[in-house]
Amino acid sequence: QVQLTESGGGSVQSGGSLRLSCAASGNTYSRYCMGWHRQAPGKEREGVAMADIGGGTSYGDSVKGRFTISRDSLNFVSLVMNSLKPEDTAAYYCAAAYVATMSPASINYWGQGTQVTVSS
Repeated sequence: QVQLTESGGGSVQSGGSLRLSCAASGNTYSRYCMGWHRQAPGKEREGVAMADIGGGTSYGDSVKGRFTISRDSLNFVSLVMNSLKPEDTAAYYCAAAYVATMSPASINYWGQGTQVTVSS
C-alpha cells in the first residue's frame, strides 16, 4: 500500500506561479513512478506530469514548457507551475503508478487532491 499526501495549491492570477508537493508513505513507494493528474469541473481526469524512479519525466501537451516536475527523492515529488492560465484551474491529484503514464486508468494510487484556481 502507498499513501500520498499533497500540499500546496491555492489561488493565483493568470500568469502567476504555484508549487505542489507530494509525499509518499508505505512500504512499497520506491517501486512507483509519481506525478500529477488533474480534473476540472465537468471534464475527465487528465495526466499533467509524471516522474519515473530514475528521474525521467513526461508531460501532458497542455503544460509542456510551463510546468516542471521533480522527483526530489524516492518518496517526494514536486510540481512547479509557471505561466498559469485560467484553463489550468482544476483539482490536482498526486498519483503513483508502475509506469509514468498520462492515462488515469493506469494509476495505482491517488492522493486526495488539492485545488488550484487561476483567475483571469
